[in-house]
Amino acid sequence: MPLQQLVNHFNDRFENEHHSSLHPFILENNRVSGLFGPIRISSTFTPVRSAENLDLLTGHIAQLSVAPYDDFLHAPNASQKSLVDFQSIINLDRLSRTVHMLNYLPFSHLGGVLFLDVDPRHVVGVSSNHGAYFEEVIGKCGLATKNVVISVALNNFYALHHDEILEGLQNYRQRGYQVAVNIGHLYTANGLVDLITKLSPDFLRVNAPGSGQGDLDVQITWPSALSSLKELADLVGAQTVLQQVDEKEQAFIVSSMGFSLVQGRYYDLLSVDHLRCL
Repeated sequence: MPLQQLVNHFNDRFENEHHSSLHPFILENNRVSGLFGPIRISSTFTPVRSAENLDLLTGHIAQLSVAPYDDFLHAPNASQKSLVDFQSIINLDRLSRTVHMLNYLPFSHLGGVLFLDVDPRHVVGVSSNHGAYFEEVIGKCGLATKNVVISVALNNFYALHHDEILEGLQNYRQRGYQVAVNIGHLYTANGLVDLITKLSPDFLRVNAPGSGQGDLDVQITWPSALSSLKELADLVGAQTVLQQVDEKEQAFIVSSMGFSLVQGRYYDLLSVDHLRCL
C-alpha cells in the first residue's frame, strides 16, 4: 500500500478511536511525523552490526527525533478534549511506534530486526493483550511481529514492578515479537539478574561506558562487568548488543568480550571507509 494511503488509514483510525478531528500523522518528503501536543516526532534509525562482520546489518534501532510544533496553539481542529485524551504515555508510545513503522518501510527490505523502545510504564499500564494494538499496525504495513524487537529500558527503579513487566513482555512474545532488555548502564545490571533469568530475552542491550579521561576508573572496571553480563546472556541464550560505541578505545575492549552485535558511530565510520575503498 502506498505510504500516503497508510498515513490516511492511521489518521482515520485515530479519529475513530479518539472521536477527534485531529490527524496526527503527516507525510512530507517521504518522511512521516506525528503530532503530540506541542511536539512533532519523527524517526532516526541506527544500524546494528555483526561484531565479526561490520558490513553485515542485523537490524536497526529506532530512535525518536523531536521538534517543536509551532502550529499547536493555533490548530483549529485541536479541541481541548482531544488534546487532554491524547496526553498519556500509552498513546505517546503507540503514536511513536506507528511513526517508526511507517518510516522503516524503505529499510525493511534490508532484513534483520527493528528494535523499538517501549516505555516500562506502558507495559505496566496495560493490563492484558500487550502488543495486540501494534500487531494490527505491523500487519497493515505488510510486516510481521517476528521482525520487531520490543525493547524495554529498565533500571532498579522498576524492581517493584518486575512481575508486571515480566508478564507484559511474555504477552508480547506470545504474539510473535522478540523481546530485549535495555539495561543502559552496567551498574544497573546486578538488580536485573532475576528478571533477565526469568524472561530469557532474545537480546540484552547495554551502553558502552565513555572513553574520556574522566571515565578512566570506569574503563578499568567495565571489562569485568561486561564479562559477567556476557556470561548471563550466554546462560539465558540472549544475543548481546553493545551500543553507543563511538571511540576506538571502547571498540578495542569490546573486541575481546565476545559481544555478538554492536552499534555506534565508530563502526558506522569503519563501514563507510570500507565502502569508499571498493
